[in-house]
Amino acid sequence: MSVHRTLLHVDLRPLAGHRFQPTGFPDLGAAEFDTTEGRTLAVESYQSMANRLEATTWDEATTEQVPALDGLPYVRIVDGTGGFLSSSRLEAHRLASAYIMNATIDGTKGDEWMREHLGLQAGRPLDNRAVARASFALDPLALVHGVFFARKGWPWQPRITRAVTSFIDAYDVRPAVTGGVKRDVVINEAKDGATAEGYGTVPHHRVEYTAGRITAYFTTDHAQLRAYGLPEPATALLEALIDYEIGSLLDGGLRLRSACDLEVVDVQGARPDPTEAATRITKLLGECADDLGPVTTAVWTGRSKG
Repeated sequence: MSVHRTLLHVDLRPLAGHRFQPTGFPDLGAAEFDTTEGRTLAVESYQSMANRLEATTWDEATTEQVPALDGLPYVRIVDGTGGFLSSSRLEAHRLASAYIMNATIDGTKGDEWMREHLGLQAGRPLDNRAVARASFALDPLALVHGVFFARKGWPWQPRITRAVTSFIDAYDVRPAVTGGVKRDVVINEAKDGATAEGYGTVPHHRVEYTAGRITAYFTTDHAQLRAYGLPEPATALLEALIDYEIGSLLDGGLRLRSACDLEVVDVQGARPDPTEAATRITKLLGECADDLGPVTTAVWTGRSKG
């Protein structure tokens, strides 16, 4: 029987001490809710974990993808002088980024270039497999972490959902209320708007948490990967990339924030080995050569209005 989904449970704990700082949401702060295990806390969201997984493929120091993925295509966004700005690995909307859609690619406006590559035609049904093939050729990780081409002027707005879903929750949580002070040795009193200018001694409060258990979850939808209709080596490459990302994230340490540095305690399920996954990727890149394009350069010279 084929496996439709695999689930990895990873138990974590603070690297030092017991307290940790969860992610904060606008107008909400920390997200607390009740489960059968008591008071529960969202430590890291789906979106944030997708970004952290994808970040394992990118070297910030060299502004290039990591050497283990050499030969894998992506879209590189540069300015008019060729200076690096961003890439499809760093953009929240990946291939649908405004910096790609409003750029120039091979002398053509980005959204027109992308629409042509995706094979979208007015009066014709949306070919989801053609969209998947085109996305694979431009940046296979768009098929792993999802992309939504929300373009009003297009005949269709293709959406690819995440094939990997990950988040971190903490259970049996309790707030750890602490505080501190920003001390000024010259001007002690904060009067007449001095604090807005950075002067004065200002006390502040801080809320962290302790937990009975912290768990990271990674779910891979293999049925979705197969539904793209790609050749078998291409599907295997996507699975190898997923293993590389998860293994690299767990081995590299989960320093989510300055006050949230977590380490792995136990793994339930097959823990991916990033070195072994990198070996598979190198082999599969050769087998998928005909289905992969080159690194695409998008030249963005600024907003057209505003």
